Amino acid sequence: MRVWIVFLLCLAGHAMAAPTEEEPIVEYEAVVGEEIVVEEEPATEEPIVEETEVGANPVQIEVGEFDEAIEVVEDVAAENPCLNHHCKKGKVCEVDESNTPMCVCQDPSTCPTAEGEFEHVCGTDNKTYDTSCHFFATKCTLEGTKKGHKLHLDYIGPCKYIEPCMDSELNEFPLRMRDWLKNVLVTLYERDEDNNLLTEKQKLRVKKIYENEKRLQAGDHSLDLLAHDFEKNYNMYIFPVHWQFGQLDQHPVDGYLTHTELSPLRAPLIPMEHCTTRFFEECDSDNDKYIALEEWATCFGIKDQDVDKDLII
Repeated sequence: MRVWIVFLLCLAGHAMAAPTEEEPIVEYEAVVGEEIVVEEEPATEEPIVEETEVGANPVQIEVGEFDEAIEVVEDVAAENPCLNHHCKKGKVCEVDESNTPMCVCQDPSTCPTAEGEFEHVCGTDNKTYDTSCHFFATKCTLEGTKKGHKLHLDYIGPCKYIEPCMDSELNEFPLRMRDWLKNVLVTLYERDEDNNLLTEKQKLRVKKIYENEKRLQAGDHSLDLLAHDFEKNYNMYIFPVHWQFGQLDQHPVDGYLTHTELSPLRAPLIPMEHCTTRFFEECDSDNDKYIALEEWATCFGIKDQDVDKDLII
């Protein structure tokens, strides 16, 4: 878990941004998605899934990999209308005969060459793309087709074999995730000298966890200990679970998570936690392609009476 926190803290970094478009959750094959293996050393019709950007959060990777909206600098040559025109990721701006800006699919061959394997991404078609640019450009060319509708960025890194998640392993997943989220928040609290990682309201809530003498310190704990701590110190886990939901629910802020909103969290986890995909698929208990706050809380063992929308703000 320490490795996860350090890794994702390094990746997450800066300010909060809001994602752009929504797409529903997709059935994933037990293949592999977009994630990076870290080593010890160094209500529409199609709810849960899209590729959009989410707020900065140490539990997430850089939002750029998932943001379908490319921010363009606005203060340059006013005579070029494309300078103030925003396009979804995978598209570029061009002007027509009347000098009107329009977004067209980017030619994958114009994408920058990958500098290393760390730039590769795996799509839900189990195909490795050189970079996220190549992936989104390809996805754009498939818009309007069945294949394009089902294609999503699965995880960071080259596609690889991901072993099936057994029922017993699935039950263990939330034990580690809850502890991880709690420790991420504590780490943010300790490092938030400039008040740009947590709001004052959030810091007050985390302070109660941080100063609690019964808090289980970060470490490689056994599953039995994690289960015991959750039962004994249940209240310490309520806010971290809500907080993560709020960090992901960014575009739009509607109390539901789409596939795209989940991507910054799940994509880097898949290579390390092979139950990630199955866990989030089963969180969508009504199979409507969206994960509601109530479904999310239930997945992490939070009781119905403790689900509070005010905690995700």
